[in-house]
Amino acid sequence: MDRRKFVKISAIGSAAIVLDPSKEDKVKLNNHSFTKGNSTVISTWKPGLEANKFAWKILSKNGKSIDAVEAGVRVIESDANNKSVGIGGLPDKNGIVTLDACIMDHNYNCGSVAFLQDIEHPISVARKVMEDTPHVMLCGKGALDFAIEKGFSKTNLLTPEAENDWKKWKELQTEKLPEINHENHDTIGMLAIDEDGDLSGACTTSGWAYKLHGRVGDSPIIGAGLYVDNEIGAACATGLGEAIIKISGSHLVVELMRQGLKPNEACYEAVQRIKKTNKNLKDLQVGFLALNKKGEHAGHSMYAGFNYALKNSKTDKLIDTKYEMEW
Repeated sequence: MDRRKFVKISAIGSAAIVLDPSKEDKVKLNNHSFTKGNSTVISTWKPGLEANKFAWKILSKNGKSIDAVEAGVRVIESDANNKSVGIGGLPDKNGIVTLDACIMDHNYNCGSVAFLQDIEHPISVARKVMEDTPHVMLCGKGALDFAIEKGFSKTNLLTPEAENDWKKWKELQTEKLPEINHENHDTIGMLAIDEDGDLSGACTTSGWAYKLHGRVGDSPIIGAGLYVDNEIGAACATGLGEAIIKISGSHLVVELMRQGLKPNEACYEAVQRIKKTNKNLKDLQVGFLALNKKGEHAGHSMYAGFNYALKNSKTDKLIDTKYEMEW
């Protein structure tokens, strides 16, 4: 066999190996590799186990991560027994349930709603803002009007159980806000990577129980409650939103991963930044969750009790994160 013929046959053989779908297919984009077939979804807190099931129905059929995260958190928005998200969420000081949410895809497209009332699925309204407007965020009555225009129906979000809790709080006459801890927390944040290696994230909440009317936390703020960079990874946050906003927490986690840190290291460093920027850490619970381009994931929190749900083709479980302090 002459050299030219040997090179030609070798090239054809090599191409066949690369294109063989039965082989593990590693793809490299912008110097960051991922493995096809490595679809993963993670979400904050125990309710994430149920949310992940619905996200996985999409990911397991080679669906897009943006569709998966929206479908996943919608489940929790509709759970009236969850008092920190969607319908059934605890109201503000005036007894009014106000919702915040944001969503972000692999192309830096993002949408957000804040101080939204009477709509069960703020995450889907946020996606409509992303896809149907030139804006990123709509708030208050403007967000509600937009939702109605897009076909969303008004819903009474204040359940009898949540209303009773609010009345009991009012009767205390202290108007002290409840502590944000492992028993009382807000937000479901969800991050996913799909078959094509594309990352997306979603975050939705009814916010801090009995907050001042008009208060908005980190959850609808791109870069604070959620951030996605498809070259690097994605991050979301939960806990005291005011502290997370101050350090642009989720963006910080992603940028730390850009510098080479693993998800666990990046989340740890973000918590250290919270410690540096807040003099009083008593009852200041925050938690960060990260997923990188390779499908590696981790979380870290200020206090014990933060966990996240993981689901992929091999695993479906709740993971306790490392933390700085005990309660």
